[in-house]
Amino acid sequence: MNPQAGSEQLRRCLEQTAPFSAASSTTLQRLVERGSLRSLAAGEHAFREGEPSQWIFVVVRGSLAATARSEDGRESSLRTLSVGDVGGLTALDPGATRSASLRALDEAMLAIVDKSAVREALASDPGFATALVAYLGEHVRSKTRQIATVLARVGRDPREQIALFDAKPYERAAFDRCSSDVLRVRWIEAKLDAASAALADGYPVVCAFVNDTLDATVIERLAAGGTRLIALRCAGYNNVDLAAAERYGIDVTRVPAYSPHAVAEHAVALLLALNRKTHRAYARVREGNFSLHGLVGFDLHGRTAGVIGLGKIGRCAAEILRGFGMRVLAYDPYPDESFAARVGVEHCAVDALLERSDVVTLHAPLTPETWHVIDARRLALMKRGAVLINTSRGGLVDTRALIDALKSQHLGGAGLDVYEEESEYFFHDRSDKVITDDVLARLMTFNNVLITSHQAFLTEDALGNIAETTMANVREWLEGRRGAALTNRVVRVATPR
Repeated sequence: MNPQAGSEQLRRCLEQTAPFSAASSTTLQRLVERGSLRSLAAGEHAFREGEPSQWIFVVVRGSLAATARSEDGRESSLRTLSVGDVGGLTALDPGATRSASLRALDEAMLAIVDKSAVREALASDPGFATALVAYLGEHVRSKTRQIATVLARVGRDPREQIALFDAKPYERAAFDRCSSDVLRVRWIEAKLDAASAALADGYPVVCAFVNDTLDATVIERLAAGGTRLIALRCAGYNNVDLAAAERYGIDVTRVPAYSPHAVAEHAVALLLALNRKTHRAYARVREGNFSLHGLVGFDLHGRTAGVIGLGKIGRCAAEILRGFGMRVLAYDPYPDESFAARVGVEHCAVDALLERSDVVTLHAPLTPETWHVIDARRLALMKRGAVLINTSRGGLVDTRALIDALKSQHLGGAGLDVYEEESEYFFHDRSDKVITDDVLARLMTFNNVLITSHQAFLTEDALGNIAETTMANVREWLEGRRGAALTNRVVRVATPR
């Protein structure tokens, strides 16, 4: 690249990047005169930790990893920089040294400007100085997250191999019982997402729950920090980008069955409460209203129940419903005729099940094939006055269509332990805030809708089984098992076209 072309590209880069974009043309010219463009090959260091900090830089092309060494000499990833990111502005003093190393992840280019030129510009260009202050204020949060990452490593027990996100007090006792002198858990209250993933730096294992975010961005960040196993403490894994995990060499395990009885019993509890209006009766009596008006239910005995998904939980539900003397229809893509014969369950297609059932309970995993399996068309197939129960995954039901079926009074009621967009609300206290999710707020207005906060699993037995299986999965991995050798590995299956 000839010098003139390089100067023009450097000027354009600065003109388009805050805070330099606020500088006067004279200031920009001075910065360009004391700057240059630097190309980097993949793996090449732009600079290393501890070197003199003489340059401000802007990423023009490619991506780079910022890393720092801890006291024990291990290198930890701080963040990944991409096009438009700026570095070096927080240390403008002449004697500053680099607090991190910067390495190109692919072919990259930096625009670099001498720090002394930037200091001179701040003294002579008030507009640029004001923009710099605003820029630094805007980026305080990212710096705070970096500090949190460092603090998370300070005083870390070397036996801590697992960073457990979205930690709740009721889980702790069960996991503590499964810990040992050589395997401990780091409890992190924050949900796992792009903003909190840095807290897992240095931990080979991340333990995540059903509403944590494990998309490609988060998985890339976890991989950069050294994570090589995602141990889900739940059965579902629809929140995990399995292709990204495979790409970054991260194994994923889960807890396929913790207590099917717990979930099945909660489904039936929702059904009983809805049918006999227990939730409404309780509220009335608390207010001194002992009227029975509007509390009429129906006998379950002799009625027909439809169970969609006849895995371990679905089977438990079917057995309980049979115990009430109900006829039970079931749909499962892999029907078990021996179970059906033993319990007295009739296999049939989904549409036929919906047309014949007084009660429908969902116990299927969420996959591309089961997304909105209960939609407007299938809700219309259900008997007028039928009850729908979902303790599986919110995405199985088209919630807007469900609301329409409730408004028209075609559906007699719904018991929901899950909701499509639950992650913003479920598991958290939002009692002092306005619910801004209009769909959830509308659902809560129906007196024939009973919503619980994804608590079907919440029994002592289930919590113990979740902890035991999760820790067993981790121990297997730490002992050297990988991929298909892991007992509860999650396998990516290509979605059929």
